[in-house]
Amino acid sequence: MNKKKIAVVTGGTRGIGLAIATGLADNGHRVIALARTAPPEPLTGVEAMVCDITKPDRVKTAFATIGPVDILINNAGISTSDAVGRTTVDDWNRNLAVNATGAFLCIREVIDQMQMRGWGRVVTVASTAAVEGARYTAAYSASKHAVLGLMRVLAAEVDGKGVTSNTVCPTFVRTPMTEATISNIAARTGSDLATAEQRLSSVTPHGRILEIHEVADAVLSLVASDEHGREVLLDGGEQP
Repeated sequence: MNKKKIAVVTGGTRGIGLAIATGLADNGHRVIALARTAPPEPLTGVEAMVCDITKPDRVKTAFATIGPVDILINNAGISTSDAVGRTTVDDWNRNLAVNATGAFLCIREVIDQMQMRGWGRVVTVASTAAVEGARYTAAYSASKHAVLGLMRVLAAEVDGKGVTSNTVCPTFVRTPMTEATISNIAARTGSDLATAEQRLSSVTPHGRILEIHEVADAVLSLVASDEHGREVLLDGGEQP
C-alpha cells in the first residue's frame, strides 16, 4: 500500500473511531474524522469535520470538500435497548439512519472513484448483533444486520476491481455506548456497576468486555492487507 492515502473515519473523534483514525495517521495517511459535533480540542494528526452522516446533502458536501477518498471506515454508530413491544419508531429509525443509512451514504460518495482508480479500502465496524439476535436489541440488531448485508453486496460488486470490502463485528467494547448499557442494566436490576458489567460480560463467548485497541487493530489490519469479503467476528471465538 502506497503512503499518504486519504482516509475518512466516521465517528472518528472519540472511542473506537479515534483509535482507528490515529492509527491511520500514524501510518502516514491524511485522515479526516467525521462527527456530528466538533471535538472539544484539536485532534493530534487527524482533521475533524462536522458532518451528520444521516443527511444526504451534508454527506455529499463533505466528501466533495475532501476530494477523492482512498480509505473509508464506517464506524459511527448508536445503540438503544428495549423489548420489541416497547421499541419506539423513533429509536428504530435513529438506529437504521446512523448504523446503516449513514454507511450507505458515505460508500455511495466514494465507491465509483475507488473503482476508477483501481484501489480502495472500505471497512465497516458492525457488531456481533449483525449475525445473531439478542433480547432487547431489535432496532440495533436490525440496523447492524442491514449494514452487514450492504457490505456483502459491496464485496460482490467490487470483487476483482482493486477495492476491498470488509466488516469487523465486535461484541461489547469498553466505550461510552457500552458504559451506558452497563448503567442501564444496573438501574433495571438494582445492582452496582461492577455486577452489571459482569452480567453483560457473561453473555459474550470470552466472558469479558473488549478493549478499544482490539477493534482498531482489526480494522487497521484489514486496511493494510488485500483481504476481501471478510467478516471478522471479535467475540472470543476462533477466526476462520
